[in-house]
Amino acid sequence: MDKQVIFDTLKKVLAEKFGLKEDTIVPDAKLNEDLKLDSIDAVDLIVELKSILPKNIDPAEFKKVRTLQDVVDVIHAMMVKN
Repeated sequence: MDKQVIFDTLKKVLAEKFGLKEDTIVPDAKLNEDLKLDSIDAVDLIVELKSILPKNIDPAEFKKVRTLQDVVDVIHAMMVKN
């Protein structure tokens, strides 16, 4: 799965499950500051993405993410390793 497909999936989940406007869901959007997602929302997001994940996200890796592009990069790296 390439990064664009991962981003598109992420965008769909954020719009449908979190009620975010699609025009705010851009790669450089900061999860906390721009999208107003807190740590509980981040856990909910991971749960929503489990269907595309090859394994569970390492919590230490996810703590490093700040933007949507960071999320895409972490997921893509997981898929490449598998």
